[in-house]
Amino acid sequence: MSDFDNMNSQNLAAEARSRDIDEGLRIYMLKVYNYMSVGLLVTALAAFFGASSGIYQAIANTPLVWVVMLAPLGLVLYLSARINKMSANAARTTFFTYSGIMGFSLSYILLVFTQESIVTTFLVTSASFGALSLYGYTTKKDLSGMRSFLLMGLFGIILASIVNIFMASAAMNFAISVIGVLLFAALTAYDTQAIKQMYYAGDTREIAEKKAVLGALRLYLDFVNMFLFLLQFLGNRD
Repeated sequence: MSDFDNMNSQNLAAEARSRDIDEGLRIYMLKVYNYMSVGLLVTALAAFFGASSGIYQAIANTPLVWVVMLAPLGLVLYLSARINKMSANAARTTFFTYSGIMGFSLSYILLVFTQESIVTTFLVTSASFGALSLYGYTTKKDLSGMRSFLLMGLFGIILASIVNIFMASAAMNFAISVIGVLLFAALTAYDTQAIKQMYYAGDTREIAEKKAVLGALRLYLDFVNMFLFLLQFLGNRD
């Protein structure tokens, strides 16, 4: 009888730990999505400010535009490399600063494409992102095997985009857009699963916060890039 009671107690304890982990994971993932959503909101506001204030137009034909375009890349590399040495507050601040600078660099979208097509593309991106992220969160299939393929695709598309700046090929631009949509769709599912696997119930609050910021950054980049590539198909120019 005592053996039975002991086994029952162990099972109850295991179930309690499982519930604690599930609740902790839910809070952690919710924080990731909240940070990402705030980052997207900051980006949208910064893009609107840049376009409506006339500041972006004023620097568009000057060397300063290259600073605006390259600054987000420098900041995201800095955040990715230094996040372990930052405090959680500094990591959040850097992420939201990055989101704002990225938004300002994307001000041209509001000047080139119609408002209706931007809204439509955003809604399509949101629905696609939500479905893909949900798949990445719930699937039992291990997506880690996609890592090498996705990294190769990412470097390939960056290189092709740089080359096409000089070639200005419409056919190449179309191919890059198609591959880009597919690539960041796959990355959304892959990154969601990877972010979920990053969770550890024993993490300190500081470490958990920084993991949430890093996860938000990854999903933010997936969303923004998917949006930009879809805009090449769905966007109507003014």
